[in-house]
Amino acid sequence: MGEMSKIQLGVIGALFLSVASSVSIVICNKALMSNLGFPFATTLTSWHLMVTFCTLHVALRFNLFEAKPVDMKTVMLFGILNGVSIGFLNLSLGFNSIGFYQMTKLAIIPFTVMLETIFLKKQFSQKIKLSLCFLLIGVGIASITDLQLNFVGTILSLLAIITTCVGQILTNTIQKKLNVTSTQLLYQSAPFQAAILFVSGPLVDKMLTKQNVFAYKYSPIVLTFIIMSCVIAVSVNFSTFLVIGKTSPVTYQVLGHLKTCLVLGFGYTLLHDPFTERNIIGILVAVFGMGLYSYFCTQENKKKLLVEPPLASQVKDKDNSPLLSGKNMDNQEKESQESKKASKDSLV
Repeated sequence: MGEMSKIQLGVIGALFLSVASSVSIVICNKALMSNLGFPFATTLTSWHLMVTFCTLHVALRFNLFEAKPVDMKTVMLFGILNGVSIGFLNLSLGFNSIGFYQMTKLAIIPFTVMLETIFLKKQFSQKIKLSLCFLLIGVGIASITDLQLNFVGTILSLLAIITTCVGQILTNTIQKKLNVTSTQLLYQSAPFQAAILFVSGPLVDKMLTKQNVFAYKYSPIVLTFIIMSCVIAVSVNFSTFLVIGKTSPVTYQVLGHLKTCLVLGFGYTLLHDPFTERNIIGILVAVFGMGLYSYFCTQENKKKLLVEPPLASQVKDKDNSPLLSGKNMDNQEKESQESKKASKDSLV
């Protein structure tokens, strides 16, 4: 039980880090784009990933974690897929109304459930599905204001949903199948994500904003906020891989909608954004759905532990503190490394 308590603390820490860093970067980027007039979201994301990779490379040099070789084809396709999904999400926002974009984000949860059910044979109980319905309805009430459809925007939204779902499922699957930590996978894939966005970002941003990122006049305050955004992004990217690896893609999406509710609340209190009774009702319904989801997941996990105690006793929190404990792989993990090499080429 002591080992399981450590695992639960690790999960709680990962969730808290993800929420805190994501809400912080949303507020920082909103000030940067809305108040300071820097509209180049895709290019900014490429800078985020480059800074993340550089930070992890420095950490590797100081032996704060151990790099683990992963099949290059797997990592390259995984990194490109994640980079493309970010581009599609930004294009979806550019070609659709805010309301339709929020619908796109809401659709990621049911689509992820469908993919995991069909291809990974994962079972979701009716109680879990009910809690997810409450969550989606609440977030929809709180955040969706208008729905304007157009053909190009709809196609881009579908592509964004597909690439995002597959990317997040692979984030979880690769960590488990190849026995790599979130830090190791992020370090291996970040250069490819950054590269695809660094090349496509200026083109996408010019298409959406009619402005050139290289012709933009960077004032000291804009540069300060860009640096702040990049620093916070290191934590965002790290916690994203950490949460998906420790929990599941669906749980990560549920957490994402909690962030949406928090951003709405912080936007009202800090930035004085408009806030209506509809927002309040939607947030309350969403929080109720999140509470149900958390409760039902906890109950189901307890049942699994009772049914399969031997498996529970073998669970290792290999990523409880990946930057500090990545080098301390035990002998059992090293022995199993050779047997897992044969499965690397079959993942992608």
